[in-house]
Amino acid sequence: MVSTNYAPEHTGIGPYATQLAEHWAASGADAHVLAGMPHYPSWRLDPAYAGRWRARETRGGVTVHRRRHTVPARQTALRRALFEASLLAHQLAAPPRMPRPHAVVAQMPSLAGAVAAARIAARHRVPFVPVVQDLMGAAAAQSGISGGDRAAAVAARAERYALSRAALVGVIHDSFRPRVEAMGVDPACIRLVPNWSHVARPSRPRAETRARLGWAADRQVVLHSGNMGLKQGLEVLVDAARLDPGVDFVLMGDGNQRAALRERARDVPNLHFLPAAETADFPDVLAAADVLAVTQRASVLDMSVPSKLTSYFAAGRPVIASVAAEGGTADEVRRSGAGVLVPPEDPAALLKTLEELASDPAQADRLGARGPGYVDERLSRAAGLGRLDDLLNEALGTTAHEGAARA
Repeated sequence: MVSTNYAPEHTGIGPYATQLAEHWAASGADAHVLAGMPHYPSWRLDPAYAGRWRARETRGGVTVHRRRHTVPARQTALRRALFEASLLAHQLAAPPRMPRPHAVVAQMPSLAGAVAAARIAARHRVPFVPVVQDLMGAAAAQSGISGGDRAAAVAARAERYALSRAALVGVIHDSFRPRVEAMGVDPACIRLVPNWSHVARPSRPRAETRARLGWAADRQVVLHSGNMGLKQGLEVLVDAARLDPGVDFVLMGDGNQRAALRERARDVPNLHFLPAAETADFPDVLAAADVLAVTQRASVLDMSVPSKLTSYFAAGRPVIASVAAEGGTADEVRRSGAGVLVPPEDPAALLKTLEELASDPAQADRLGARGPGYVDERLSRAAGLGRLDDLLNEALGTTAHEGAARA
């Protein structure tokens, strides 16, 4: 597998890549991963890897080969291009030393990872199977990144190069299909492989966790957890907090926009920043909130479906989604029945919906209760990993038993 993001990164794509590779290893496969240096979501190099240009380590039975790259603290199209170029150059100059693989899987949106994976697969003449988690070309165009229009064209060419060389293409949501098909991929070669919920269920009483976090029992707490980047459009939560001091908003995590958001919120006492919760504590923190927020800029349509949703649904709290109604994120919230949609970048509309949820706690609880059921029905880890096994086995042209042994 080629995946820029991998453990110890615990948000975004990293957990899915990690659990998939470890699943293969547990099945008896000799699983190798070509990854970058841990840096996400803070976009700061993990201090444990400072000064290291290459690393080879074993995690969960998986051999992980890491290659150094730039880490842009501030996101512009040029800085992101340098990040991808440095990663690709290092991966191609120093490919992992390993036995000949039976297949090469890539976790996109990494352009470098997709191109490197396609090249490695071609060199060994084995199937190349990309899994589209995000589309970088669409992201550059829709996220508001400086220089995004020019970057979108370059990114789309790299994505087309990689996808055109795939035996099969996995997409985590149907909203990605039109763009993948537009890049020349035969619709018959696209498979739906939704992400799964990779966190445990809450285990502690909500009141206990709220008290530990200092969240008052009589105040509505709205929590956003995860990456604080441009595409999230988290300014809507800052502005909503400023409009209604009676609601507490919490931004938990990190990202390249965290400092800018803190500056924007410097005069907003009811907006609080928390570091990412420890893995064991994360489900309980999510469940302690009254409402879980997912936000995106209005321009974000078909480039991304936030991985945080799978964790939100498992927490059993209602989701408020400030996103475009025609996008993949809105589709997923509607399908789950566990949340409410509000127009993006509209703090007044968001506050109106929060007031409605606060005035009808029973309805809020009913919404939240649908999330775990949706996870059990569609987003279990076993089902998610099984779909990816099926994808790989189909690409290999083997039975499930043979595929697990050869992967």
